[in-house]
Amino acid sequence: SFREQLMIRTPSVALDVGKLSGGNQQKVMLSKWLNARPKLLILDEPTRGIDVRAKAEVHHIINDLAAEGLGIILISSDLPEVLAMSDRVLVMREGRQMGIFDRKDATQERVMTAAMGQQEHQEPTGAVQG
Repeated sequence: SFREQLMIRTPSVALDVGKLSGGNQQKVMLSKWLNARPKLLILDEPTRGIDVRAKAEVHHIINDLAAEGLGIILISSDLPEVLAMSDRVLVMREGRQMGIFDRKDATQERVMTAAMGQQEHQEPTGAVQG
């Protein structure tokens, strides 16, 4: 079950989700989405407001899902999270694309420079134009 797979800590499945910790609430929402068997998940700030342990668990779950072939778009203002979790980083500023970096090229300095609008758009090696 998703409860075990996602390590959702609750004394009972009948317990109101609002009474769970923030991390467990996030994992319950993730389990609902996964029940639909999507091919792509768009996760907007999936670890905002949860404790360090729950954050690590969510990261582990996301990595496992990606390894199973599920597409993940991770939107986060937490730069260390973005750098640790992403194969490719797209930097946006005021609705404009400021840069795209492959994992090997995505450093905190390069991403922040692009986010501040001080760097022209950069295509990663082998990028698909769309």
